[in-house]
Amino acid sequence: MVNSEPQFRHYYDVEQLLKRFGIYVYMGKRLWDIEMTGVELQKLHDSGLITDTIYAHAKIVLRHEHELEIKRSNKSKEDQ
Repeated sequence: MVNSEPQFRHYYDVEQLLKRFGIYVYMGKRLWDIEMTGVELQKLHDSGLITDTIYAHAKIVLRHEHELEIKRSNKSKEDQ
């Protein structure tokens, strides 16, 4: 049996989910993009447009990407 739910491994995968609903996020900084994507994902879930499973997997990816971006920005500040 083939699983019809999308697999989320990267921020790009979550972006593609939002695009299916006509939602495009660009705030100018990657960290802000990740945070706004989380807000939009929450709205889709609250509206019942995505399942709990899809929401949970996408949120895990966003949390991971957010942590990576924080580490990147802290490292670049230390290097200056």
